[in-house]
Amino acid sequence: MFEFLGLPEEKPFLESDLEAALVRQIEDFLLELGRGFMFVGTQQRVTVNNIHYYVDMVFYNKILHALVLIELKTTKLTPEATGQINMYLNYYAAEVNDPEDNPPIGIILCTDKDSVAAEYALGGLSNQIFASRYVLYMPNKEQLIKQVEEVLKRWHSHEGD
Repeated sequence: MFEFLGLPEEKPFLESDLEAALVRQIEDFLLELGRGFMFVGTQQRVTVNNIHYYVDMVFYNKILHALVLIELKTTKLTPEATGQINMYLNYYAAEVNDPEDNPPIGIILCTDKDSVAAEYALGGLSNQIFASRYVLYMPNKEQLIKQVEEVLKRWHSHEGD
């Protein structure tokens, strides 16, 4: 839930707006991520063949002994985003990781994801990449009930498989 950022739900915003709001609330965001996270920075440059790319947010998790790269998307998950973070992970594994570090982990935070498309986009990659949908505001009671009913319906339809 990114409700704490105070971004307008009904108005489109840029990835840079989302990033800036998260940085302003970094302590709360670290608590949302879980235990052991340390903030490394935003817009961390990755240079490949003299072309600069930028990782939106980088953290280090001292429990996992791994860098965690977060790519923010203000759109639905796309295969391009998966390829982008996979490149960042390969770069970090080869160029940034210390010998005692575990392989870096990638997280794509997007407004929506199609589970089937995500499975194909993420499948077969050796890197650990996770895609998660974020929401700016808690759904109202009716929306929440509808979402729970849809999950239960899908679960029950797969129960017989």
